[in-house]
Order: sequence, then C-alpha cells, then structure tokens
Amino acid sequence: MGRKNKLARWAELETIDFVVQPAFEEVFGRDHPLKGRWGADFFGNDHPLVLELGCGKGEYTVGLARRHPERNFLGVDIKGARMWRGAVTARDEGLRNVGFLRTRIELINAFFTVNEVSEIWITFPDPQPTKRRARKRLIHPRFLERYARFLRPEGIIHLKTDNRALYEYACKVAELNGLPVEEKTADLYGERPHGEAAAIQTFYEQQFLEEGKKICYLRFRLEGRQHFEDLPDDEQALL
Repeated sequence: MGRKNKLARWAELETIDFVVQPAFEEVFGRDHPLKGRWGADFFGNDHPLVLELGCGKGEYTVGLARRHPERNFLGVDIKGARMWRGAVTARDEGLRNVGFLRTRIELINAFFTVNEVSEIWITFPDPQPTKRRARKRLIHPRFLERYARFLRPEGIIHLKTDNRALYEYACKVAELNGLPVEEKTADLYGERPHGEAAAIQTFYEQQFLEEGKKICYLRFRLEGRQHFEDLPDDEQALL
C-alpha cells in the first residue's frame, strides 16, 4: 500500500467516532478515560464486551458483531491502515455494537478494568516462532497475566490459527497452568465445521484453506488465575 493511501485511510479514521486512537504518551503508565467506562460512555449499554486482539482488518470483529447484536465488540490493533477496512464496513452497515482501538497490545491494561471484558478472540496472530521472540506471542503467559486483570473469571479466550506449532504451544501452556480447556481441535473445519469458531472466515483464512492448510482452534478459560508459568526454555521455539 502506498503512503498516500495510508495517509488517506488514517485521515478517514479520524472522522469515525467509534475509533479510539490515543497517543502513546496518553496511556503509557496511566489509565485511559474509557477504562471501566466502555459500556456506559462508548457503547451506551451494559452488554458483554468482547475483544479481538490483533484484529488486522477487523473482519472478525465485524463478523461477530453482525451475528451477536446483544454483545459489544472492540477490535484492537496498532495498524490503523488495516483497521480502516473494518471501521468503514461497520460505519457503512450502521453497526452500533462495534468499536476499534488503535494501540499496542502491551498497553492493554491502560484501557480495561477488573471484570470489564467477557471474551477475547485471538485470530491468526504472528506465531513468533523463535525462542527469542516467544514473549511476543499473544498467548504467552505474560500476556495472559495482562488479560487476567480485566477478563471475568468465567471469561473465555479463543485462539484460531493456521500454525500447528503455535496451537500446540498454547495447549501446553494451558495444561501446564491447569487452565480449563472447553474445546480444542487441530482441524476445525474437518471436525467442527458448524460451530461458532467456523462461522466466520477472514480473507487470509480462506486463502489458507485453499492452500490445504488445517485451521486449529483452542477455547479456554483463565478461571480467575492471575499468574501463569511458561514452558521450559527447551520447549520455547516453535518447530
């Protein structure tokens, strides 16, 4: 994408009132004004709040919002030019239960308070395949500890990925920490093609399927836990 197109998309995002784009200094080491207030001040209701972390183009955020008008959905990503697609679609369709937050996932605790979030979707994240980059995985224990600060005890985390090794890593982290796993499969469309996780396909997911790749899915809960252990060093790298 050319720089002119990116600038045009960034400019259009500024005009969409359900896109929140705080500057880094506004949330580094401090709380955002919407923390604890997303229902009352942003969505104007008390419906359950669902996050899509690393939402990219926001296809999953928008798709879930279409299916579940009784819930609020917030897509989170740092890439504004990609987020533009989902924001424009939601605006043009008049979806009132959709929002987007442009920020780094590392700063997520500046935006949400205890028990504010009911569900988290992590769809096709960067697998960060080496041991050196393992701490950047969005299902790494250091991120789980961030989510635990605002996810309800009964809240659910969904992982959907085409990377079998990342899926196996997540399963092992859940097992190591005794986290309740509600569903797991290394072949979502082969084993559970009619469930909620199979109901929405992103553009890249469709490409993966056309290439013959299997889609993995894991659904688990943190159950009120606050601290999580990681795998031993010799199991960190994704093979």
